[in-house]
Amino acid sequence: MAVGLHQFVLLAGGGVVPPWMIGGHAHLGVLSILAIVMGFAVPALGVTGTVRTAVTGLFVAGQWGIPGIVWLGEGFGLTFLMPTGFLWGGALIVSMLIMLYYSATGAGDAAGGGSASFAPGDD
Repeated sequence: MAVGLHQFVLLAGGGVVPPWMIGGHAHLGVLSILAIVMGFAVPALGVTGTVRTAVTGLFVAGQWGIPGIVWLGEGFGLTFLMPTGFLWGGALIVSMLIMLYYSATGAGDAAGGGSASFAPGDD
């Protein structure tokens, strides 16, 4: 949100938002929303132990690495860091593939697909 507000200040002051800032902001926004979903999905699917640590670590690295490398590489002129985008993107892909596996092989009621554990009221 802070990046979005900064972009608003630039525009309101008659300036122009650099394209690298727009791309980084978009990635950070979408990946932050996906992080919220992952926060619910990991425990709902019963991902525990080392696998949970791997899923979380890989996702967080990718979530911050993708926009971070855009800002560092393009915004601050550190273009030699740009190839590490493949590392951050790969971390996201591996994290999501692990979650796909748990989704496909988990119990049918793991994500709330089973019957309710309470009796409905007699209204």
